[in-house]
Amino acid sequence: MKKYNFKESDLIEIRTSSEKLQGVLMQSPSQNLVIKLNNGYNLSINKNDIENIKLLKKYKPQKEKEISQIKVNKSLPTISILHTGGTIASKVDYKTGGVSFKFTPQDLLEMFPELRDIANFKAKLVRKMWSDDLRFKHMSILTNEIKNEIKNKVDGIIIGMGTDNLAVASAALSFALESCPIPIILVGAQRSSDRGSSDAAVNLICAANFIAKTDFAGVAICMHENMEDNNCLILPACKTRKLHTSRRDAFKVVNEEPIAKVNYYTKQIEFLRHDHTKKGNKLIIKNKFEEKVALIKITINMTANQFSAYKGYKGLIIEGTGLGHTPLDVIDKETKEHDKIKKALENLSKNCVIVMTPQCIFGRVNMNVYSKGRDLQKIGIISGEDMLPETAFVKLSWLLANYPKAQVKELIKENLRGEINKRILPDEFI
Repeated sequence: MKKYNFKESDLIEIRTSSEKLQGVLMQSPSQNLVIKLNNGYNLSINKNDIENIKLLKKYKPQKEKEISQIKVNKSLPTISILHTGGTIASKVDYKTGGVSFKFTPQDLLEMFPELRDIANFKAKLVRKMWSDDLRFKHMSILTNEIKNEIKNKVDGIIIGMGTDNLAVASAALSFALESCPIPIILVGAQRSSDRGSSDAAVNLICAANFIAKTDFAGVAICMHENMEDNNCLILPACKTRKLHTSRRDAFKVVNEEPIAKVNYYTKQIEFLRHDHTKKGNKLIIKNKFEEKVALIKITINMTANQFSAYKGYKGLIIEGTGLGHTPLDVIDKETKEHDKIKKALENLSKNCVIVMTPQCIFGRVNMNVYSKGRDLQKIGIISGEDMLPETAFVKLSWLLANYPKAQVKELIKENLRGEINKRILPDEFI
């Protein structure tokens, strides 16, 4: 673009043979030119298709605003926001087309002025990372940050996080925080904050209202109920799964009901369940996780080596087919490998706690219906009931790091944080 004397962030007009477009010039690959349209979407145009480009407005960087003191309203609660990344409170950087991470309380109140009427806010950037890169040690880091905020007498905490592993992180935190006196609400955004369809503001404001106006304590998630901007749901930490890559209502409860519904416009909060823990308990943290735990998904054409690869591991979650099955039976020469799989599982179970979870989204494991399930139990594989595979994974890791092995085998079957339902209503969750 040098010959046009344009720079990134300038507002330009592009003419092709079929259309005229206006947008902010972004960083662009060599063969294409990328502009950010008025609606927030980026558009890539092949340079060979461009007939003319016109400069509309040169970019002028804004001066950093002076940080003003935020007046504390003593009649309002105090909420701390811990950021780990994602788009929940980010600003567009028109230089790169990405987002910049400025997380002072001033930034938050500038972006979401409605927050001023809900609470006093503190903000801290804990990490700037994709949730794909989360590890168990980050759960320890987060629980230590939570401990510090509780010591500072905050009334609730919002954790901003990327959505891809938000549900898994919520489950891990619910085990690490064995007892918690205040609400810890994880919030994400499915749509980038520079898009008109962003869900960031609604999710954050609904989470803040829920913290400020209820007696709930413990870990939960706040995300859109549907594609509209009217309601958010407060979702249980251990029974929620991301079921869509991009929809704003991607997070759904599995085999359970949401905790509450928060209306964005009226601020009304409706509890859908009344079995929640209430504020005021003593803080108890057990934030150790065993690293040598894995999750394997059952499919066709598996080999014994896939299971033997976990030799030396202390825990293994199997996401089994049907009611909780693996390849096991030898019915012809093509299935001889299954006998090797059985032997691999027998060897693993001598030193490794193995738990079976359902591959299906809804329903539960029942290893007593078919002979294959009973054979797997004889090997030593434990039924995970209706635990989500990812929840079982973090639960087993947490148990192995904090309890003796014999106790782990019993506790994995117990409902500790709402992760297991003893009874699922037949039609309600399908």
